[in-house]
Amino acid sequence: MTDSSNINRPAGDAGKINKVVLAYSGGLDTSVILKWLQQTYNCEVVTFTADLGQGEELEPARRKALDAGVKPEHIFIDDLREEFVADYVFPMMRGNALYEGLYLLGTSIARPLIAKRQIEIARQVGADAVSHGATGKGNDQVRFELGYYALAPDIKVIAPWREWDLTSRSKLIEFAEQHQIQVAKDKRGEAPFSTDANLLHTSSEGKVLEDPWEEVPDYVYSRTDNPEDAPDEPEFITIDFECGDGVAVNGVALSPAALLTKLNELGKRHGIGRLDLVENRFVGMKSRGMYETPGGTIYHLAHRGIEQLTLDRGAAHLKDELAPRYAELIYNGFWFSPEREMLQAAIDYSQEKVAGTVRLKLYKGGVYIVGRKSPNSLYSEKVVTFEDDQGAYDQRDAAGFIKLNALRLRLLGRRDR
Repeated sequence: MTDSSNINRPAGDAGKINKVVLAYSGGLDTSVILKWLQQTYNCEVVTFTADLGQGEELEPARRKALDAGVKPEHIFIDDLREEFVADYVFPMMRGNALYEGLYLLGTSIARPLIAKRQIEIARQVGADAVSHGATGKGNDQVRFELGYYALAPDIKVIAPWREWDLTSRSKLIEFAEQHQIQVAKDKRGEAPFSTDANLLHTSSEGKVLEDPWEEVPDYVYSRTDNPEDAPDEPEFITIDFECGDGVAVNGVALSPAALLTKLNELGKRHGIGRLDLVENRFVGMKSRGMYETPGGTIYHLAHRGIEQLTLDRGAAHLKDELAPRYAELIYNGFWFSPEREMLQAAIDYSQEKVAGTVRLKLYKGGVYIVGRKSPNSLYSEKVVTFEDDQGAYDQRDAAGFIKLNALRLRLLGRRDR
């Protein structure tokens, strides 16, 4: 946990906000929030923009913040791609985390890092509050704020969507125009859907996606080529693992962020990683979203492939029992909770011998394990062979094993039948 003692508190009026750190993208919502904070709280705003590999130019955010009156020294644009993958994505992948059996948690896993960096900046600049642009209907408000409070228990949190009366897109645009805030042309009409992107995935939801009966339109997809248009020839790749983490693709050593970037390129070309999901939000409602996780989908399957060779059955099955709980903790925003850290310690311990190489085939939206090898393999061809095992396994031992396991069933059968 992070000590919050160095985060300044306002003198005098306990409710006064002097300085607030805003998670800022430079888009319509956070640009309006910036001005609204300045007006409503008469406070100084510090902007923080995280580069998590979303693929957008971030310098416009700096210019927009300057235009809004933010001091140059109070504009933070941080490249967090390596930290994101190494300290958040990879640990999550070690746990084989899938929310509700399908979702690779691309948005969920980004929020604790953003929250952590906001609190670090708040301490650095002496801010007494933090703010985000998440709505009152979604999961992200929970994820951000659980992170804030875990790391800085006494921090003040401002969530404009739960306070203001700007309840529609048209009202946001009207506010922006009144205050000379630049509005992109595509924001003036009704947005067809909203997106969130980082190096792990892109998620899209709302508007044209709200009817779960209607197929996702082609124009929604941005990270993956249509599988029907993917190459007609499969592509074979290898991923090397050490201690449960990917370290190389096709024999070329790569940093965590570079490795995921490479897998994203491969997955995009072959149309891998599309997911149309109706999920249960933490706040209680169901929502329909479309997720594109090209590199993450390949990586997840490869990691399971190397575990097949190197994990003992008991450890592997226990991990599979823990995975849904672990995924739910991440989805609900409890990254900094003691129970997540306890599970992480167990997961990381299980990965000490998870090393080797997995070969995969990529073809028209599918990814398939076609080979795996490891210096730590528990697989014994001599024991498992259908040919003469030369005494490696005595098949007569199975009779006693079966009878002992059948004892209670036989006793039940004699009583009940």
